[in-house]
Amino acid sequence: MNDIKDYNEDLKSIKKIMEETSRFLSLSGLSGIFAGFIALAGGALAYLVILKSHTFAYSEFFMNLSNNETSSMKIQLIIVALLVLILALAGSLYFSYRKSLRTGQKIWTPVSKRMLINLLVPLATGGIYILILYSKAQWLFIIPSMLIFYGLALVSAGKFTYNEVFYLGLIEIATGLICNVLPEYGIFFWCFGFGVLHLTYGLLMYRKYER
Repeated sequence: MNDIKDYNEDLKSIKKIMEETSRFLSLSGLSGIFAGFIALAGGALAYLVILKSHTFAYSEFFMNLSNNETSSMKIQLIIVALLVLILALAGSLYFSYRKSLRTGQKIWTPVSKRMLINLLVPLATGGIYILILYSKAQWLFIIPSMLIFYGLALVSAGKFTYNEVFYLGLIEIATGLICNVLPEYGIFFWCFGFGVLHLTYGLLMYRKYER
């Protein structure tokens, strides 16, 4: 009996070592929760302050403005989006680093490097594509593109971390595609894709892996 018990313990240890060397497990569910709150705060700021609560269909709102007013508001919306991105990334790094300290895992490993590369390639491509859309005045399709390329980045990086990241990426892509059909409601899809989905994902991850 002791031999069988020792054998099972050895198998568990081997499985744990293989998992830790092939997957990045320091990703914290709190990162998703934080990113979700930040995205919802950004959406609320855009809707209540910049667009002044007129309508979720912000294309209708821009139709009644001068070119200078429209350009100013678009710049403000872009600034809000960038702030949300920077704060969400900073929060992700902080909570992941804190989890790595608590679990005794290294945050910078060959696996995390590969995951980062797979994450950044779609994100960088999406960033360039969004700049092209903005230069061509195709601003209605900027938020759908953000969601789609972000989803592609998660799908690409998902094989190096928890499976939930991969499925979150698929849902983000689907949300972006639907947003492409209804681009005038981009703020609503922004709040859902970057806010609600992140909150849901973060809570599930926290309950499953960190409680």
